[in-house]
Amino acid sequence: MLGTETSVTGGMVMAAQIVCFGEVLLRLGAPGRQLLLQSPQLDVHVGGAEANVAVSLARLGHRARLVSVLPKNALGEAAAGELRRYGVDDGSIRWVAGRMGLYFLLPGAIHRPSEVLYDRAHSAFALASASQFDWELELSGAEALHVSGITPALGPELARATFTAIETARRLGLRVSFDINYRPRLWRERETEAPKILGELLRYADTVFADDRDMALILGERFESEDPLERIEAAARMALDAYPGLSRFACTIRSQHSVDHHALSAVMVVRDADSIVLPAYEVVPIVDRIGSGDAFAAGLLHGLYRARGDLESLGFALAAACLKHSLPGDFNLLTASDIEAFLGQQRFDVRR
Repeated sequence: MLGTETSVTGGMVMAAQIVCFGEVLLRLGAPGRQLLLQSPQLDVHVGGAEANVAVSLARLGHRARLVSVLPKNALGEAAAGELRRYGVDDGSIRWVAGRMGLYFLLPGAIHRPSEVLYDRAHSAFALASASQFDWELELSGAEALHVSGITPALGPELARATFTAIETARRLGLRVSFDINYRPRLWRERETEAPKILGELLRYADTVFADDRDMALILGERFESEDPLERIEAAARMALDAYPGLSRFACTIRSQHSVDHHALSAVMVVRDADSIVLPAYEVVPIVDRIGSGDAFAAGLLHGLYRARGDLESLGFALAAACLKHSLPGDFNLLTASDIEAFLGQQRFDVRR
């Protein structure tokens, strides 16, 4: 049963295995708050939405495995080494000739927003075929699958691979979580296909991470309330009506006062239950917001997989997302005890 502790490794009790499917990327960012190539230096981090979730789940005590494709070169090996460093099982990574997927981050400041530039076309992962993945084998022994809408955005073959993965997972009785993660720049050449593909994938999910804009795209509806919470709740209820297999709809609500000062709250709409809405945390100053949505997703899954209640799981997820803003890089490296200490104390004394 998912949420119970199921295996013992080296004397440590580990939670059930979660499989994540997606591309591992290198992030190249301008140091400090500089413009890209304002100085001849770049900060390098390993990331990618699904890899971020896998790392966070591993740090929270779960057995997390990433299914992906990496180039057999120094860059791919370094990226896999970072996954292993933080406890992610990389045994399902395919190694091929090719290039590493990259993205460049221009960090914002004050009123200048951050910007992401993708350089992942024709990467080893983007060129993968659906036939490279044997999902019966990959999901053997697993109890949950996590995917995002980024992978099918990379091409028809990866859309087919994602669909086969999520359909196989449900047929095998696994829990399935889906972060819609709609990225207009990645769908640019196939934007008319996005609503149908994402909607088909959503049919197989039991937990979805999305907001009203995502559902407006998929359902072809408009949610026009000036209150973001009202828009999200309306979108969530419509999604739950449209997709009978869906049980939970969750997202953060971000209010931005400046690039360095946000307020972050969260909402979860559960089928046949009242919505759960949490008050906002002030997040200021922000060290790095990239990966905070993935930290939120991993935090919620952690709570649900450990059979905590919906309210407690959502509170843990929001705390994880807020604390991620304090860490540079894509990965949320904080442990469950770090997050629980924040929830229990919310003080800033030195922990001795």
